[in-house]
Amino acid sequence: MIVLAADTSLPILSVALISDDTLIGVLALEGRGSRNEKLLPAIDFLLTENQIDRARIDLFASTRGPGSFTGVRIGLATLQGLALALGRPVCAMSTHEAMAHGELGRVAILDDAGRGEWYVSEFEDGAEVVAPHLASARPSDVRIIEVGAFMQRDNVALRCARRALAIEQRGEGDRYRDVTPIYVRLAEAEVKLRQKTP
Repeated sequence: MIVLAADTSLPILSVALISDDTLIGVLALEGRGSRNEKLLPAIDFLLTENQIDRARIDLFASTRGPGSFTGVRIGLATLQGLALALGRPVCAMSTHEAMAHGELGRVAILDDAGRGEWYVSEFEDGAEVVAPHLASARPSDVRIIEVGAFMQRDNVALRCARRALAIEQRGEGDRYRDVTPIYVRLAEAEVKLRQKTP
């Protein structure tokens, strides 16, 4: 099964292509301000360099946040569009769930949400036990994986691709078709709009 995965929720845009358990290629690019300009060229580069036609992709996988509001939408919309055009499924998961793939024991994924807060999720042997939420303090009783440090040593899209493959092989793909972004916090524009509404 050929899986193409992307993460655009974080400051480092990442794309990965695998065939079953074999890594075909990965890319990681600075993506903070130009994800919409870099995602499709990155996908095209991976496919062209490896002489794989888009029609051969069996599954598209994407993270859906928490992270950059705009980035999450760009990744989901792009992968949905490609999947729809080819009649293939999309496997969508939280960014933290992708990162937790293969992690043993109890871990907390921690990402700086600004304003003195953190996006936090907790996992036990890779399975989510506490969904993404905002926290004002760092958890102290679990092993912590900080998103910033993780991006420096690993590829989020590759973890996403491998988790998506495992999900499909277990026959659980239908549970991961929801492509609703996970924002956790409202966008500033939404907060201001709600404040104005009586």
